[in-house]
Amino acid sequence: MTDLKSMTPEELTAWCREQGQPAFRGRQLFQWLSRGVVSTQEMTDLPKALRAKIDQEGGISPPSVERKQVSKLDGTIKYLWRLSDGNCIETVLMRYRHGNSVCISSQVGCAMGCAFCASTVGGRVRNLTAGELLDQVIFTQKDSGVPISNIVLMGIGEPLDNYDNVRRFLTLVNHPDGVNIGMRHISLSTCGLIRGIDRLAEEGLQLTLSVSLHAPDDETRSALMPINRGTGVEALLAACRRYFAKTGRRISYEYAMIDGVNDTPRHAALLGDRLEGTVAHVNLIPLNYVEESSLKPSHHVAAFQRQLEKRGIPATVRRRLGSDIDASCGQLRRKALQNRAE
Repeated sequence: MTDLKSMTPEELTAWCREQGQPAFRGRQLFQWLSRGVVSTQEMTDLPKALRAKIDQEGGISPPSVERKQVSKLDGTIKYLWRLSDGNCIETVLMRYRHGNSVCISSQVGCAMGCAFCASTVGGRVRNLTAGELLDQVIFTQKDSGVPISNIVLMGIGEPLDNYDNVRRFLTLVNHPDGVNIGMRHISLSTCGLIRGIDRLAEEGLQLTLSVSLHAPDDETRSALMPINRGTGVEALLAACRRYFAKTGRRISYEYAMIDGVNDTPRHAALLGDRLEGTVAHVNLIPLNYVEESSLKPSHHVAAFQRQLEKRGIPATVRRRLGSDIDASCGQLRRKALQNRAE
């Protein structure tokens, strides 16, 4: 089976030549795949022999909508996509005044084990291919009829744990003959894989790096995020400083506000100490409720924000979207897995 959807136009051109086709067929094929066709029969300007070869190689296998929820409050759309192997992933379309964003998954499940996240329930099953990452953007736009201008890699999975496929996806989605979404309109979120951050810094991409920090000290962060036990907060922030020095791109620190765990004045003061003098932005996130977790949303978000801003650290509170649907990451997939088990 040949994964055509994960190929660049140049690779598709080489593949078409191997099939005895002229070079320009590669560009045509890439454009068709970027439009979200569901069958080779839609590729009307490709010869029948080439379409037959594509079907022979495994076809184009579009994802199917397993479940779809639409918020009556703000129009947020949550998709549970079923992939060709039967696994399911989530994608969320969010509407903002500055444009529409799609939050996509990078893995089926997640191995990071963060205590506040439903995505990690059941662990990681497999990485998504570059084509499966791209399909989330293409088919969300196609099904919703809503033009997408921004991409957030913050769904199920850890993007830097699937580095090569994510990097290839970025090339595909940025290509002018395809979806053509610029790097400055893409945000990649990581729980803090230091080698991945250093590797990404060397790429020189103009995307926004978001680091899920969630605590300024090792004791609290290690309890919330097992990944911290092998590195520590200081080593992570050192990697972030190297990233900024290399790219000049401001880092956004994600901080889920959890009642009595990481939301005290002491935590705010320590976070201020850690970030003072750096070019950073803190995104305070009201915690989403997860059935399997005992963690509760904080009531001190505003006070925490004020304390950071007094230290000269920009801090905003993430707008809650889709509160009347299962918009937070991993919940829809978790319910689907539970239904299967029953």
